[in-house]
Amino acid sequence: MNLDPIVLLLVLAAALMHATWNALVKSGQDRLVMTTVIMAIPAVPCAIALIYLPPMLPAAWPFIVASMVIHLAYYIVLLGAYRHGDLSQVYPISRGCAPALVAVGAWVFAAEALNGIEMLGVAVVSGGIMSLAWRRRGTLVPGEMKAIGFALLTALTIALYLLTDGMGVRRAGNPLSYICWLMLLDAMPVLAITLWLRRGHIRESFAPGIRLGAFGGVIASLSYGITIWAMGIAPMAHVVAVRETSVIFGAVIGALILKEPFGRFRIAAASVVAGGAVLLNLGG
Repeated sequence: MNLDPIVLLLVLAAALMHATWNALVKSGQDRLVMTTVIMAIPAVPCAIALIYLPPMLPAAWPFIVASMVIHLAYYIVLLGAYRHGDLSQVYPISRGCAPALVAVGAWVFAAEALNGIEMLGVAVVSGGIMSLAWRRRGTLVPGEMKAIGFALLTALTIALYLLTDGMGVRRAGNPLSYICWLMLLDAMPVLAITLWLRRGHIRESFAPGIRLGAFGGVIASLSYGITIWAMGIAPMAHVVAVRETSVIFGAVIGALILKEPFGRFRIAAASVVAGGAVLLNLGG
């Protein structure tokens, strides 16, 4: 089943927003604080919205709890990846793996089988990812292997929380209730950990990045909200495949705005990853 054109456009917009907030984290002076602000900003409007939204069905709560744990692991390995690697390398690897992993997971756990074209898409995605792991001269610079390792761990957590939320939102009764509960509860452990780690100089830590972080929080919540909603009404592998075309946006932002090296090579490799993601969607 191909995605409805409106759903397709919304998920592509989510892809651009996701690449943008990741660039904000990568370029922030304090990446932990920037991530925390981005995650915490949506919590307030979500808490207000939950007063008026219908209650979430009990069957969805185990998925909310599991997603919170997985998201916490995701933030930890994501920050590790950006500490050691460039946005234009880390972002395509971590996001580019997700369509293949989610496609397999959706087949195993949600009975969403792959056809021949979708399997080809998985192969193309994997090939693009392998090319992103190496620089053109064929050797790794110091610290790059750590960046790749953290990026692959990030990819695993992405696939796990996408599968968890894709199955959870289908059991929630109301998709918006699930989205708001997730964003509200997801922010709490990250905020608590950051406040503890930055205790004694909280104001100095948060002040420099609060405006950009607030902007990032708005677009991050919209991006993931759209993605969860789309996974509730369409095949998960297809939604994730289109959403992860954000690797192109990430590579372009890293190369042209953040001035990271080997930009053209990584843009080309990211395009291969995105091409495989499109094949996954066209195969339905």
